[in-house]
Amino acid sequence: MKDIVGIILAAGEGTRMKSAHPKVLHKVGGKPMLEYMLELLRRLEINRCIVVVGHKAEKVKEILKKSSAGKVKTVRQPKLLGSADAVWQAKDSFSNFKGSVLVVYGDTPLISEQSLKKLVRFHKMNQVSCTILTAILKNPTGFGRVLRGEDNRIVRIVEEQDADTYEKAIGEINVGAYCFRAKELFSVLEQIKPDNVKKEYYLTDAIGALSKKRAKIGSVYVGAQEEAFGINSRHDLSRASTVINKRNIERLASGGVTVMDPATTFIYGDIEAGRDTIIYPHTVIEGRVKIGKGCQIGPFARLRSGTVLEDDVQLGNFVEIVRSRVGSGSKIKHHSYIGDTTIGKAVNVGCGTITANYDGKNKNPIFIGDGAFIGVGTILIAPVKIGKKAITGAGSVVTKNKNVPAGATVAGVPARILKKRAR
Repeated sequence: MKDIVGIILAAGEGTRMKSAHPKVLHKVGGKPMLEYMLELLRRLEINRCIVVVGHKAEKVKEILKKSSAGKVKTVRQPKLLGSADAVWQAKDSFSNFKGSVLVVYGDTPLISEQSLKKLVRFHKMNQVSCTILTAILKNPTGFGRVLRGEDNRIVRIVEEQDADTYEKAIGEINVGAYCFRAKELFSVLEQIKPDNVKKEYYLTDAIGALSKKRAKIGSVYVGAQEEAFGINSRHDLSRASTVINKRNIERLASGGVTVMDPATTFIYGDIEAGRDTIIYPHTVIEGRVKIGKGCQIGPFARLRSGTVLEDDVQLGNFVEIVRSRVGSGSKIKHHSYIGDTTIGKAVNVGCGTITANYDGKNKNPIFIGDGAFIGVGTILIAPVKIGKKAITGAGSVVTKNKNVPAGATVAGVPARILKKRAR
């Protein structure tokens, strides 16, 4: 969308988090909450994105460099004077821009792609000055209230600490996502004053300023009430992670995956899984993980980022895998650690197998060929290769660079070749 620029507000300190880290870098469902907003804008095809940083800005910039959401521009808010002041810091990027700006907060990771699409679509189709995302809550405590006039026209948004008794009884709340015509937004931002309890410049006051000019202000409801939930405390982090986990499990189930016990299964990150895969209780899957069809995982398994399982892989209890690929039909049934390893097809990895992939400085690779049989309690010290249909005896220690030829049987500490068999 060339006619829309995204602004993510990520300058806040988050004092209630009681943390040395910037608020937006706290993880929800296995990744920083800021990353959810970056990915949302990317999926909306908003190619220009500005992140307003402030508290511990360098840490936020460091995460942005590593983000999969692509390049973003950062501007700094020198003093944390409120959300309107944060947006104002980006004004120089809009000097010749005639489109709209989508403003979101970096601490609202539960807003859905569908809700933001509806917001942008409404804004474009109805040619309004501003469109805001709202929700109706039975208990609106803690949220800014949306005030409407007799003709149902939005008049302003009042923050809870500035609201009177009547205003606090209003159930329609401001979720924290807005689409403005850029020129009109920066025009009214100049008029905003810190006339409130916190003595800050509120972005929500831009709504009131536009309303006084009789500008058209639209609104769109969120798809689910949970989307209105922002992160302000450690307790909020836990609640949000629970929602993300539930969404991931429901998404996988819709694609033909069986999750035996959602209450004890934790799936965080960008997870893909093929149909007829079964995930047993007390399994943790986190980061970027790809699982094929017909796999069986768990119970008590852990798959970390960079794991790829091909079709019909079986992983049993207390198996941990990270940055590794496991070929189709292979089995790792009990108490094993597999890291930085490529495992071929139809490999059997015995109970208690350990890949010693870290030498104190570097992570080194291990390769296990098709049809290999790794005996119980084997330790593979990287870098090392186990050939096709090779066998390691129980308790073997295969030392680094002592590659096992295809069809060979090795045993001992250190492992030595006993015999070769037909490949």
